[in-house]
Amino acid sequence: MHRRIFILALVFCGQLGAWAQNTVVRYRQAVFADPARVEKIKAALPLVDSLYKAFAARIHSPGFVYGIVVDGRLIGSGQSGVLETGKNTPAGSQSAFRIASMSKSLTAMAILQLRDAGRLRLDDPVSLYIPAFKTQEYPAADAPPVTIHHLLTHAAGFPEDNPWGDRQLAKTDQELLALLSRGIRYSNVPGVAYEYSNLGFATLGYIIKAVSGQAYDRYITEHILQPLGMNHTYYEFTKVPAEQLAHGYRWLNGQWVEQPLLHNGVWGAMGGMITTIEDFSKYLALHQAAWPPRSEKETGPLKRSSLREMQQPWNFSGLNAAYVYPSGRPCAVASAYAYGLRWQRDCEGRVSVGHSGGLPGFGSNWQILPDYGIGVVCFSNLTYAPTTAINNQVLDTLVRLAGLKPRQLQPSSILVQRRDQLVQLLPSWKGAETAGIFAENFFLDYFPDVLRKEATAIFEKAGKILRVGEVVPENGLRGSFVLEGEKANVEVSFTLTPENPPLIQEYHIRERKN
Repeated sequence: MHRRIFILALVFCGQLGAWAQNTVVRYRQAVFADPARVEKIKAALPLVDSLYKAFAARIHSPGFVYGIVVDGRLIGSGQSGVLETGKNTPAGSQSAFRIASMSKSLTAMAILQLRDAGRLRLDDPVSLYIPAFKTQEYPAADAPPVTIHHLLTHAAGFPEDNPWGDRQLAKTDQELLALLSRGIRYSNVPGVAYEYSNLGFATLGYIIKAVSGQAYDRYITEHILQPLGMNHTYYEFTKVPAEQLAHGYRWLNGQWVEQPLLHNGVWGAMGGMITTIEDFSKYLALHQAAWPPRSEKETGPLKRSSLREMQQPWNFSGLNAAYVYPSGRPCAVASAYAYGLRWQRDCEGRVSVGHSGGLPGFGSNWQILPDYGIGVVCFSNLTYAPTTAINNQVLDTLVRLAGLKPRQLQPSSILVQRRDQLVQLLPSWKGAETAGIFAENFFLDYFPDVLRKEATAIFEKAGKILRVGEVVPENGLRGSFVLEGEKANVEVSFTLTPENPPLIQEYHIRERKN
């Protein structure tokens, strides 16, 4: 699946055939096959609402809000409880919650914007922007310098710093620089391991300022939030209208205890954002819009290719072989860290991307299934509310209840053409060596008499061929198709070369029972 995602992001060049004019060979846009898909999702929303509300009650969350985003639209939202216990102000989709580490991907997005503008490189040593890194003492003499890429992927070698990092939110630039100047104590050399670091993202926030000349919060507001119309998103809680601000709580000894809100500082780049379901759904929709790769005009604050780059699994973080979905279905899960995002792939090949957030007083999570076009987000004003679990449950429920299938990649024109040419040669392979559609390796790896004998035997078992099936693409240059026979079917798979025009380099044929 991971290889497929990377290949889908490529555009392949070639010709439609040896006799054709030069053209760009593109795969056709992936599509959802079920026209009733959105309505089926909407029909499941009452059950989703009951799941979220039961979860909020179970964890004693004072207030709770959620949103369901499909194909870039907020199609459902819900809420329970209050923003402030003493005033009993009801929570809602326009209520502003602190989203903690969900903020990290916006910091990462700002870094990629600056990279795309040519103002920094991801493999730049951090010392180019923060001189204190020139004198860091690493655990080993052969350790490489910390780079921006290391910070983005929690690979800098900094120690895991929850919950200490959560209390640093209001620290100033000067206090961060003083901390760095005293020297960091490393748990690993840079570049060899995953270890979650709030300090790393606070450092990225300072780099944004060093490069752009703007504090990270101002830069993100002007270059990401405003272009997306996220006009009710903040970093400083005193700027939030009082009737919209969620206060944070702990559940202690059977009652809620309010937690103090911290002011915004340089560490806010790792977890300081305050936003609403309606606003954050626009950001979630931006990440959904990165898929599938296509040729239409760019409209977002970050290129679709850079959004997909953000979502790639850059740093492996774990394997849970014993994971069990809330439905009781066992399914191993592999996880990795992307750029300010978490990436996960389960045993069924389902990929999810998103991030959780937790601070004293708050817990949150958002996730998208890129191949399914669906996403969920939820906020709670309870300390470290375990919101990842409920979002996992809701996404799995939506996929199963609505019978959702991932987008189907449409075959490129060159795959269709090579299928038709293969069909003309089967089963006799007569004239194959002069057909001009096979790569130079083909008849060194596959021998005409063996090919002919194999195909003839399979065709005899199949009987009369009744229909040539559509190409099922794995990517733009690899696919398969089925020849439907009277007594059995014949499946043919093939792979093309990167040449112009692409030629057949690999081929397999097998009988497939009706």
